[in-house]
Amino acid sequence: MIDKNFYKNKRVLVTGHTGFKGSWMCTVLSFLGAKVTGYALAPIGPNLFEACGVSHEMNSVIGDVRDLEQVKKVFRETQPELVIHMAAQPLVRESYINPAYTYEVNVMGTVNVLECIRETSSVRSFINVTTDKVYKNKEWEWGYREDEELNGYDPYSNSKSCSELVTSTYINSFFQERQIAISTMRAGNVIGGGDFAKDRIIPDCVRAAYGKKEIEVRNPYSIRPYQHVLDAVMAYLMVAQEQYIETRYAGNYNVGPNNEDSVETGEIVSLFCDAWASFTEERIQWTACGEQGLHEANFLKLDCSRLKKTFHWNPVWDIKKAVEKTVEWAVVYQDGGDILGCMEKQMRSFEGNIKRNEPLHLVAD
Repeated sequence: MIDKNFYKNKRVLVTGHTGFKGSWMCTVLSFLGAKVTGYALAPIGPNLFEACGVSHEMNSVIGDVRDLEQVKKVFRETQPELVIHMAAQPLVRESYINPAYTYEVNVMGTVNVLECIRETSSVRSFINVTTDKVYKNKEWEWGYREDEELNGYDPYSNSKSCSELVTSTYINSFFQERQIAISTMRAGNVIGGGDFAKDRIIPDCVRAAYGKKEIEVRNPYSIRPYQHVLDAVMAYLMVAQEQYIETRYAGNYNVGPNNEDSVETGEIVSLFCDAWASFTEERIQWTACGEQGLHEANFLKLDCSRLKKTFHWNPVWDIKKAVEKTVEWAVVYQDGGDILGCMEKQMRSFEGNIKRNEPLHLVAD
C-alpha cells in the first residue's frame, strides 16, 4: 500500500519526465508532496508535459540521458533519495528506423543512471521501468513470468532486455554491500490521457476521431495487456516505497491488467469508438488496413502473480474504464479545458475505485 505521507518532502528524480508516463508520474508525485526533479529531452509537438503544466510544481532539467557528465551533475545537485528511470526511446517501429540510437538511449542511458547511483550515497530506492516486451516471445497463450528468458525480438524490445541485464550486473557487482534496493518493473501496454506518440493504437484512434476519420488498424487480432497509466504509475511508486523501507522487496516485477483485460487490438478500438460516441455523440468507425510490414508480436500476456502476492496489489480499472478515462481526457483537451483539473479528477476517481481495506491516497490532504 502507498502511505500518503511517505513521499512528502522526499527527493525523487524521474528520468524521462517530459514523456507521457513521466508527466503522469510527476503529477502524482507533486500531489503527494514530493520534491521532484525531472531529467529528459525537451518535449516535441503536442505533449502532456506542457499541456498539464506540471513543470511549475517541480525542478525540470532538460538534457540527454546519454550525456553522463550532465546526468552526474543532476545527481550531485539534487542528491535524490529515490530514482525512477523512465527515459527511453519507447517505440517498436521507430527502433527499426533508428536501431543504434535506440540502443544508445535504452542501454547506455541505463548504464549512465546506474553509474550515477553508484556514486551517490543518498539513493535508497531505484526503479528501472522496462516493458513486457523484454521476454523472448513464444506466441503462447500463457502470461510470461519474471523468470522467463529475456530476449526481445526487435531493437526496442531487445534494448530493454539489455537494460534489464545491465541492471542485474550492477546489482551483483556494485550494490551487494550497500543499503539500496533496486527493482525492474515490466509494464504492459499503457494507455491514458496525453499520449501523443505515433504508431500506438490509442493515440492513432484519438487523432482519427479529432479529424473525424475512419481508424485504420494494422493488426486487429494481436493481443496485448492494456492498462491505464495510473495503474502502472502507482505500482511503480508502491514498489519504490516498499523497497525503500525494506530492501527485501527489491526484485523484478510484471505490471499488467487482469487476464481478461489482455484483449485483441480490434476489441480495444471498438471500446474506444463506443466511449467516443458516449462523450461526443459522434460515431467513429474502424477498419483493418492490412498493413503488416515490420515484425510485431501477435500474442503477449503477463503473469502478475508476484506483484499481487507480494504487495496484495490488484489493478484498479478494467480495460473498459481505462479507455473511458482516456477518451474523457481527449475530449477535455480537444475542448481546451482544464487538463490538470481533469487529471486530478481522475486520480481521485482512481482512489475511490480501490477495493482494498487500506485506501491508497493519491492526493495528499
